[in-house]
Amino acid sequence: MRKKHSLFIFALFTIVAGHAQSIDYTKGFSIWFDTPNTLQGKAIWYGGRPDMWEGENKPESAGNTARNPDADWESQSLPIGNGSIGANILGSVEAERITFNEKTLWRGGPNTAKGADYYWNVNKQSAHVLDEIRQAFVEGNQEKAELLTCKNFNSEVAYESNEEKPFRFGNFTTMGEFYIETGLSVIDMDNYKRILSVDSALAVVQFNKDGVAYERSYFISYPANVMAIRFKANQPGKQNLVFCYSPNPVSTGEIASDGTNGLTYTAHLDNNSMQYVLRIHAENKGGTLSNANGKLSVNNADEVVFFVTADTDYKINFNPDFADPRTYVGVNPAETTNEWMQKAIEKGYDALYKEHYEDYAALFNRVKLELNPEMKSNNLPTPQRLQNYRKGQPDSYLEELYYQFGRYLLISSSRPGNMPANLQGIWHNNVDGPWRVDYHNNINIQMNYWPACSTNLTECMLPLIDFIRTLIKPGEKTAKSYFGTRGWTASISANIFGFTTPLSSENMSWNFNPMAGPWLATHIWDYYDYTRDRKFLKETGYDIIKGSAQFAADFLWHKPDGTYTAAPSTSPEHGPVDEGATFVHAVIREIIQDAIDASKVLGVDKGERKQWEKILQQLAPYKIGRYGQLMEWSKDMDDPKDTHRHVNHLFGLHPGRTLSPITTSELADAAKVVLVHRGDGATGWSMGWKLNQWARLHDGNHAYKLFGNLLKNGTLDNLWDTHSPFQIDGNFGGTAGVTEMLLQSHMGFIHLLPALPDQWKEGSISGLCAKGNFEVSIHWKNEKLSKATVLSNAGEPCVVRYNDSVLSFNTKKGKQYEVVLAGGILQLAGK
Repeated sequence: MRKKHSLFIFALFTIVAGHAQSIDYTKGFSIWFDTPNTLQGKAIWYGGRPDMWEGENKPESAGNTARNPDADWESQSLPIGNGSIGANILGSVEAERITFNEKTLWRGGPNTAKGADYYWNVNKQSAHVLDEIRQAFVEGNQEKAELLTCKNFNSEVAYESNEEKPFRFGNFTTMGEFYIETGLSVIDMDNYKRILSVDSALAVVQFNKDGVAYERSYFISYPANVMAIRFKANQPGKQNLVFCYSPNPVSTGEIASDGTNGLTYTAHLDNNSMQYVLRIHAENKGGTLSNANGKLSVNNADEVVFFVTADTDYKINFNPDFADPRTYVGVNPAETTNEWMQKAIEKGYDALYKEHYEDYAALFNRVKLELNPEMKSNNLPTPQRLQNYRKGQPDSYLEELYYQFGRYLLISSSRPGNMPANLQGIWHNNVDGPWRVDYHNNINIQMNYWPACSTNLTECMLPLIDFIRTLIKPGEKTAKSYFGTRGWTASISANIFGFTTPLSSENMSWNFNPMAGPWLATHIWDYYDYTRDRKFLKETGYDIIKGSAQFAADFLWHKPDGTYTAAPSTSPEHGPVDEGATFVHAVIREIIQDAIDASKVLGVDKGERKQWEKILQQLAPYKIGRYGQLMEWSKDMDDPKDTHRHVNHLFGLHPGRTLSPITTSELADAAKVVLVHRGDGATGWSMGWKLNQWARLHDGNHAYKLFGNLLKNGTLDNLWDTHSPFQIDGNFGGTAGVTEMLLQSHMGFIHLLPALPDQWKEGSISGLCAKGNFEVSIHWKNEKLSKATVLSNAGEPCVVRYNDSVLSFNTKKGKQYEVVLAGGILQLAGK
């Protein structure tokens, strides 16, 4: 039987604070390796040609970004972060290499050389073309409808840095890399471990060399906004280190000494003059420290701690001035970083770690998952576990670890006060990256937040809500220009500068996505539905939902027969321009139902609510095609041999709530046909989505198959999801999918174990959240429910379902209720 993880964590924290020389950090939940990375040159942007990155003609990009040329970084590094700062630990013996990020370091925006108008004045005036497109559909002229859409619903904004100068959409870019030379080699080195303790958000590198036990530890504190790195050994005088910094090469900056122990890099991005500051400080015990030529050198020290912090001049803006190129500038990074650094130095490593651990554990420890607790689990390096799992060896610990790693990544990349998790969360190692490492609005950013509320991390949703708020004002312009509507919307890709316009491509299969805004807005209602925070709904949420519903209502084509349909529309990244793609109708159903529900909660907009209700009644219905499949388009042209990664037309099944085996069984069966046709493979994130959809179909064994495929075929050695390349949404989709297998609440009731697979014969999960602001714990044995406890945080009526048994009861705020099974019937304990 596996030992309880919480006991280990208490011991770990106690020992860490006490400066123990050797701790087994592989206990508890941890990702670890037993072989070191080799330091292969420096940052990948050099490409063996550092001279390329000097002078006025340095390139905008580091080459092809569709694949990451640094395989070790992508699959062998350990990610740490606090929502603002991110780093990857490579763990080589000779010289530690750390890639470093600050989430708002973005190129592009209104402050490029051509100014604000060049950035904002890019919406085409295309609304008048809609009538012509719709008439083409009436006449059966698909070619004309498609051509008009392609020519009128893009923009002039390029999506690649080499296609325009200055690059206005921009991209998330690295803040550089650190190298800490150790003077050691791998010769006669043994007992190497590189570990990420998921329980405590602490990375550790340990090894023995010439009879000395060396240890490095790394964490990034959210309360302090500082990264701390400690080098120590079990013998004195063994730390001989040189710390140097390799800056982002598409920047102009200067590194200077900051007192005896510090370095400050002050710079701006060449593309948009974004100012940023990075500070490094060293504290040594014993030995000597020197500061010269932009390097910190330590000789014969017993222990060395490095503190690092960084900031940009970016300031979030919900009401940008379209004439002001500096409308997103409002922070002095020299001041903020100086304050953070001084406070960190005053506290010291141990106090910072204690503060960091308590902050992190307060979120992470809310949910506990145990699967098959009697199963023995050997303590193996993570790549070996994955290798065994791919060969069919059961490993419930690996499944638990993957689940909790998703929660770790969300806590580490999405905390209040900064932007949301992007395509790679917060971790990036290049000048540019896959899909600009942007905010992809056609599923990717949404998937990032699927596990937030259900796994008790509602605070992590706040950056997404703020991000959506940045899109409202620009999105109103986009909605009016392209579609002549009220309200707001967004398009396929977004950045930190309120970008809502389509891009330049005429390929409408991916570049035409006006339902991106409404899909994002559904998360606003979800946040309310989980928290029941009426104040939030009234002051912030409702206006966002209402504006999105108004856009959706106005976007629809009210045909002469009274039917509402979406023309033109597409099924993202798949298929032709259509007069009524199922995906678009499903999103519209969802956001309009959200608006109806929200208006009822607040008792407002009764007249508009009636119009919304009329639209839902007359919206083109779901259709079942000749293969028994849920049709993806308005015409029955689905191909059963099509294994495309997107399953957009099943939006109503998941993440929506308009398809269900309980309420629409025939349509649910048609959705199952689609999933069978599409197959159980695909990219990592796609398998994550299908996992959730199979769980919503209450097919636990098939959901488990997708979970297994995600781990086997969509997961790298460090448990990062791969598209390929690395793309973090699959991690979040996997964690959300396991949650959906064990608990669902989207249909207005708490559904216990709706998709429990045969493989999880015994287990428990505690701390999950259900809509209505309930907190739920579940225990099962022999594949059957043993008991569940429901904590009511809002005092609302509660409905619980298990199999076909339904139990309804009133609750009081703050009171816990135990639900048991007696003769196959749910009842409250003691009743």
